[in-house]
Amino acid sequence: MTLDALANEIAAQAKAEAEAIIATAKQQAKQIEDEATAEASSLSSKAKARAKRESAQLSVEVVASAKQANQKHLLIAKREELDETWESIRASVSASDLDGRSDILNTLLAEASKSGKDMILRPVSTDRKALDNGSFTLGDDVDGLGGFVLESKDGSIVLDYRFDSRLEEAWKSNLGTVNKTLFGN
Repeated sequence: MTLDALANEIAAQAKAEAEAIIATAKQQAKQIEDEATAEASSLSSKAKARAKRESAQLSVEVVASAKQANQKHLLIAKREELDETWESIRASVSASDLDGRSDILNTLLAEASKSGKDMILRPVSTDRKALDNGSFTLGDDVDGLGGFVLESKDGSIVLDYRFDSRLEEAWKSNLGTVNKTLFGN
């Protein structure tokens, strides 16, 4: 074998070996690329699934927060309406021209007369004139929507016959009916 032939044979073997190495490298590169693509696809799917879950959870939280805010606004509006109703009722009851005012005062006086004659009657200024004819000694005025208080001479006993306390009791006992009438629930 000549040197040229030997060199050609070595070159051919080297070329064949290089082509085999390149083919193997291409095959490994393709395998690595396929694995990377599969892993990227898997990570992408997991990220999408996590994003969907988080989005759904966030959506639920936003809706719940909005509902809670709406309920709060509704409760505030109801409270304001109840307060306005209460103030309207108080204004009506405190009016000196309230229908049946004298009948109410007479009923309260009849009830108060059972307490004894030695009590001092302290009227609300609106009703002083109507209560002046009674059998009780009149004292100083008291604050209120109407009516009076009876007080023992030493001040140890005070009985409240003012419209305020009666109205407050009636309001508390009928608040459910008031709610139902105003708001239908």
